[in-house]
Amino acid sequence: MKYSVIVKPNASRNEVVKSGDEIIVKTTKTPSDGEANKDVIKQLSKFLKVPKTQIKIIKGATSKHKIIEI
Repeated sequence: MKYSVIVKPNASRNEVVKSGDEIIVKTTKTPSDGEANKDVIKQLSKFLKVPKTQIKIIKGATSKHKIIEI
């Protein structure tokens, strides 16, 4: 299953919101050294109730617009 994700780094708080067929993830982490991506996977894991090891970023690892696969 694939999802379109929009990431908003350096947010004031962590939050996951489903908007139509996209998921918006706000993270307090910075995009340097992959910290934001790790936090996005952690938050999506809780939101979608799947293990972190089953979530992969298949497109957009360095972009705010990502495609993830479960």
